[in-house]
Amino acid sequence: MKKQDKKRQREIDTLEREVDDLLNLSGVDNALALERLQRQVAELKRDFYAHLGAWQRLQLARHPQRPQTLDYIQLLFEDFIEIHGDRAFADDPAMVCGMAKYHGNPVMVIGQQKGHDTKQRVARNFGQAKPEGYRKALRAMNLAAKFNRPILSFIDTPGAYPGVDAEERGQAEAIAVNLREMARLPVPILVTITGEGGSGGALAIAVGDRIHMFENSVYSVISPEGCATIMWRSAAKAELAAEALRISANDLLELKLIDEIIPEPEGGAHVDYEAAARFLDNALVNSLRDFSRLSAQELVARRYEKFRRMGQFFA
Repeated sequence: MKKQDKKRQREIDTLEREVDDLLNLSGVDNALALERLQRQVAELKRDFYAHLGAWQRLQLARHPQRPQTLDYIQLLFEDFIEIHGDRAFADDPAMVCGMAKYHGNPVMVIGQQKGHDTKQRVARNFGQAKPEGYRKALRAMNLAAKFNRPILSFIDTPGAYPGVDAEERGQAEAIAVNLREMARLPVPILVTITGEGGSGGALAIAVGDRIHMFENSVYSVISPEGCATIMWRSAAKAELAAEALRISANDLLELKLIDEIIPEPEGGAHVDYEAAARFLDNALVNSLRDFSRLSAQELVARRYEKFRRMGQFFA
């Protein structure tokens, strides 16, 4: 964290302590002072979180208590029925897939799940899916296409699992097939980056008609630590790499790699799950309304053009 950011955080902490002290006192003068201090704290917090750098947003995106796919399923969906296994090798707990009702309408939900504590994270492989996870996701998406259900995809992974066993079972091929098949699925695909969107592991379920991104989430071809190790031979340069990679929502919206930024509760989505879910709900409802009107041919054609335009720059 930069010196200026640390100074702002210390100012906020000091004012919050003063607010706590005044809460224990009574009287009109104290009430007026308390109101003034509360306004001052709120203004400082808004300014602080509005000007976070890429590295600070990455830390929020990686917060262990940040809401994940199963949290949003619990808050926004009804009658969720999970789908297990890829019908070829195994089930992958890092990838959650299932049918659900969203505002009374049937949808298919897919997304990565990291887990909130050490036990969950080990069980979920820290949200790093193996080939069977991506094949399970594709099986679920093909079911959605068969029954004409919109697909809602939630991204939160540092990347696909890089282990030897995953490579032996065709990790790269599984990701590549997902990219190809998602490009031509004849149903609306809405993608939301809820936390960390890392490399091909994220992109493998992120080929969609509209890409939403929470304001404190990140989306990148490589982690800042990995980039720093390659470029400067030192992970200590990760903060510099984070800025250079332009991984934040504002940067990616400017580059037209995402379509919409979803606001978060003050302090981050982990502070208030229900508020974060409400913001997400508004974005999903509007996007579903827009894309449900289109025919299958229009959806596929627009999706193809959307991704063909990415990365085209002219002097």
